[in-house]
Amino acid sequence: MTLSQLLQYLDEHMDGVFLDGDPAASLEKARSGEHRNPIAAEVLVALMDGAGADSPDATMERGEAVKSIGPTRLKYMGDDAPVEGFRLVEKTIVTIDAAYNEEALALRG
Repeated sequence: MTLSQLLQYLDEHMDGVFLDGDPAASLEKARSGEHRNPIAAEVLVALMDGAGADSPDATMERGEAVKSIGPTRLKYMGDDAPVEGFRLVEKTIVTIDAAYNEEALALRG
């Protein structure tokens, strides 16, 4: 799955919080601090960095997607972190799993 496909899946299944434009524009806005949702922007940057991605067309495996947002997850598990950040990161992990599960099922036919 490409990073772009994953972001589109996340956006469709998480109430439109990830994309702020198309995937490329969303990643650019997340990097520059212009994304409309700062917590989603942190997750986007973590995913992009985790994939070593210089474009939304970079391939990303399930394990690297979940691992890449690990530090962001730990940040939002802190006592002083906003609850909405924790909820977003946790839902993101569950939704990443669902995206890769659906992809695996589709490949099986």
